[in-house]
Amino acid sequence: MTLEVNNIFMTKTLLLILLLVLTSCASDKKEIIKLEGNSQGTTYHITYLSDNGVLYQKEIDSLLKNIDQSMSTWIPTSIISRINNNEKNVVVDEYFRTVFNKSVEVSQKTEGNFDITVGPLVNSWGFGPTKKNKLSKNQVDSLLQLVNYKMVTLKNNRIIKSKTKIQIDFNAIAQGYSVDVIADFLESKRIKNYLVELGGEIKAKGKKNTEEWKVGIDQPTEDKSDRRKLEAIITLNNRALATSGNYRKFYIEGNQKLSHIIDPKTGYAAKHNLLSTTVIADDAITADAYATAFMVMGLKKSIAFLEKNKSLNLEVYFIYDENGHWKTHTSQSLKKRIEQLN
Repeated sequence: MTLEVNNIFMTKTLLLILLLVLTSCASDKKEIIKLEGNSQGTTYHITYLSDNGVLYQKEIDSLLKNIDQSMSTWIPTSIISRINNNEKNVVVDEYFRTVFNKSVEVSQKTEGNFDITVGPLVNSWGFGPTKKNKLSKNQVDSLLQLVNYKMVTLKNNRIIKSKTKIQIDFNAIAQGYSVDVIADFLESKRIKNYLVELGGEIKAKGKKNTEEWKVGIDQPTEDKSDRRKLEAIITLNNRALATSGNYRKFYIEGNQKLSHIIDPKTGYAAKHNLLSTTVIADDAITADAYATAFMVMGLKKSIAFLEKNKSLNLEVYFIYDENGHWKTHTSQSLKKRIEQLN
C-alpha cells in the first residue's frame, strides 16, 4: 500500500513539474505586435513584444493628439498657437514645458545654432502653416530681430515674450519627444522590448526576440518617391536615433534650392557640405534637436562640438559632400554597430 501511494505521489509530482515547465516555456514566447498610423503630418510604426497580445493603438493615438494640441502650429487652438497669437494667461502643459526646457538647454549648448524662435522665418520661407513669401534681404534682417531664444522665458507655467511678434516653433524637436512619450507609455505597460518610429525618429529597447533591433539610414537623395535607398544599417539597443537632412523638405525657386533647415543666425537656409546628420542619444528628444543643430553648424563645427561635449554621450553618422563625392564621418564607438551598404 505504501509503495502504491509513493508511486502515485511520484507520478503527480512529475506531472506537476512537466506542467510548470510547459507553462514557463509558453510564457517566454512573446507575441510580436505591430502598429502603424498617421500623426503630425507623417507616419508612425511601432513594434513591441507582448505577453498578453494587447493592442495599444487607441491609447497611442490619443497621446499623439494630446501632443498636437499642445505643440502643433498647424492647429489654431493648440497651446503653442495661442501663445504665438498672444492670447493672455495661456498655461502650458507638461508636454510643452518639457520640450521648451530641453530646447533652451540645446540652444545654450550650441550657442544659438538651435533656436525655437526661428518660427517667423520658417513660416515666411514657406515651411510652416502660413503662406510662403518671397523675402528680400531687408525683410530677412527684419525677421531676424525676432529670433533669439533668450527673448522667451517660462515662468509659473506661462510663456513670457519680450516682443509680441516672436513665434515659437517646435518642429525640430517635437517628433523626437513624441517618440519618447510613446516609449514611456509602453514601459508603463511593462513592455521591455520595443521599437518606436515616428517621422524617421526612433527609439529602441531590448530585442526582437533573440535579434538586436536594426534601423536603416537613408541615402540623402532628393527622390521623393516611396523608394528608400539605404546608406547604412545601425544596431540600436536602449538608444534613440534621429536624422536631419536638407534633402527631406525643400523647394526649388528659380535655380536656388531652399531647405527647411533655417540658420537662426543668418535667416537663410543652412548652407554647408553636410547632407544629412544622424544622431544617437539616450532619448529621441535630444537626438532630434542635435540632428538639426548639426545641420546648421556644419561638419567641422559639429565635430569640434562633439569632441568638446563628450559628456552628452552622443554618437553621430554624418554624410557630407566633398567635391561632388559622398563621404561619411562616424563616431568611433558606433563603428562596431554599423553596416555600410555602399
